Amino acid sequence: MSTPVPSALAWSTENCTVGRSMAVLGERWTFVVLREVFNGVRRFDDIRRHSGIPRQVLSNRLGLLVDQEILRRAPYRDAGARERHEYRLTPKGFDLYPVLVAIADWGDRYLADPGGAPVEVAHLDCGGVVHAELVCEHGHRVADPRDVAPRPGPGVLPAG
Repeated sequence: MSTPVPSALAWSTENCTVGRSMAVLGERWTFVVLREVFNGVRRFDDIRRHSGIPRQVLSNRLGLLVDQEILRRAPYRDAGARERHEYRLTPKGFDLYPVLVAIADWGDRYLADPGGAPVEVAHLDCGGVVHAELVCEHGHRVADPRDVAPRPGPGVLPAG
């Protein structure tokens, strides 16, 4: 009996949005920078001090996130100092929040210290802890990832 061939082998990965997303987001420090900004840490020196990211790496990551329109620079000036910039999320950046929550959920489950998660994301209306989950476009919650499967989308290209 032969092993079935995965249908995904018929699709090109040339225009893969996962690959394109990882070209922007896949470097280790990128989500650390986003974590800081989502947590309200928006100034370069504060991000560097709080996260431990080396200065040049942080400068590069912030530049990339601004170039990709995930963050925007907003000017500020402390009394007696030159104008500087802090970093604010754009709508494109806010759309990454569920991804950050999903990464945190995974880390909390598999990598947290015995005392538990160091930070929780809380729903402001009720105080409940927020988690990422899979939901189909019809509103069905998907409890088991084995209950989903990839299929060709409208932009699929044949493998060649």
